[in-house]
Amino acid sequence: MTRPTRWRRHSAIASLVLATAATLLPTPASAAETTLGAAAAQTGRYFGTAVAAGRLGDSQYTTILNREFNSITAENEMKWDATEPSRGNFTFGGADRIATHARNNNKRLRGHTLVWHSQLPQWVKDIRDANTLRSVMNNHITTVAARYRGQIDSWDVVNEAFADGTTQLRPSVFRDVLGSGFIEEAFRTARAADPGAKLCYNDYNVEDWNAAKTQGMYNLVRDFKARGVPIDCVGLQAHFGSGGPPATFQTTLTNFAALGVDVQITELDIANAPTTGYANTVRACMNVPRCTGITVWGIRDSDSWRSGENPLLFDRSGNKKPAYDSVLSVLNGGTNPGGGVQVGVNYRLVASHSGKAADINGASTAAGALLIQWTAGSGLNQQFDFLSSGEGYYRVRARHSGLVLQATGTSTGADIVQQPDANSAAQQWRVVDHGGGVISLVNRASNLALDVWSASTADGARISQWTYTGGANQRFQLNRV
Repeated sequence: MTRPTRWRRHSAIASLVLATAATLLPTPASAAETTLGAAAAQTGRYFGTAVAAGRLGDSQYTTILNREFNSITAENEMKWDATEPSRGNFTFGGADRIATHARNNNKRLRGHTLVWHSQLPQWVKDIRDANTLRSVMNNHITTVAARYRGQIDSWDVVNEAFADGTTQLRPSVFRDVLGSGFIEEAFRTARAADPGAKLCYNDYNVEDWNAAKTQGMYNLVRDFKARGVPIDCVGLQAHFGSGGPPATFQTTLTNFAALGVDVQITELDIANAPTTGYANTVRACMNVPRCTGITVWGIRDSDSWRSGENPLLFDRSGNKKPAYDSVLSVLNGGTNPGGGVQVGVNYRLVASHSGKAADINGASTAAGALLIQWTAGSGLNQQFDFLSSGEGYYRVRARHSGLVLQATGTSTGADIVQQPDANSAAQQWRVVDHGGGVISLVNRASNLALDVWSASTADGARISQWTYTGGANQRFQLNRV
């Protein structure tokens, strides 16, 4: 919105607007953590990943794993075809390797999965006698769960039992031979084998509250809770298209949690890794107290079962993608997201309305040089990092000069310049996170927001401060450099 005569506004009106805007500003965030697991742990949650034993010899893979995640799920190594390929012949090499890595690196371990119609050896599929299948199923659950007793935080006891588009169970050897009661029997057997592990039912396409499959799963959990069947959690896999989660996703999490179970996002990946889609997914979890953790289904895009869609937080070279920043921002904000920046990272601040970058005029290194907008380039005078001042405030430091941004006064329209770092209130900025790596900056001394003058889209337009509105000319995209 153009404001060519804004300096003529009546001071009483401006004061009223300023006071009102101040009451609407989000609560400042606490000091930001710099890894996914540490950020999640601030609210008692985990942020984990699926791990393949065969990749643990890849140093890039394990470096990211050990640095970023505080939970591990065995991608395939604990499934039936890997652990009991023939009747009574149990093989735990891959699963043991993952469990050992989790234990040695202080990661929690999720078990995946005890009973599933897929990746099931043919010898199990061929069983048609109920007593035989019941014995085989219970022996498998007991043997696998007991081996890792005391090491598993939660087990996906039964996986993907419901048919797509209906409230009914899918055809499988377990349903066809044992009937619908096989799920309850599996949970009771798992509880006996490992009383300390949380027991989850896990499925996909159950994120939309209005979907029939979601309602079938909800009815199962409600029935189990009413009858005392041991179920502690539900897993929503969250394999999303590029649009991210459905609009009812948080409602689904909330409604399952209201049944008295934890909810977990267990296999998250989103086609093309959109920043908003990832941020919205994580935010939904953070807004539900009983959403206890999130697992992404792989580390790098090249590790994904959907590798052609590049759905993960790290690219094929192990670099953080923009979606990583959006996730970390939400995790650091807890249930009231705010922050959106990392200390020690250089960013280009790109105005949302113009697509132009915040720029120290003329690449000057002198104190008092103005902040303007200019076509984004590679110049160091368009690169800034954040220095924590505590209490949710930051100084913004120009990379080329080492000077920090400072408001020249407390009035609307005051210029923003660079000055030597004194950690003064005029140099401290509150970060307002709009999601997707987009932020606003509000000055501590004036309580006014960084603002491109009159919403200009021209090169050279000055960046000043104005009453916070959250408008596009007060929003800046954080681009890592």
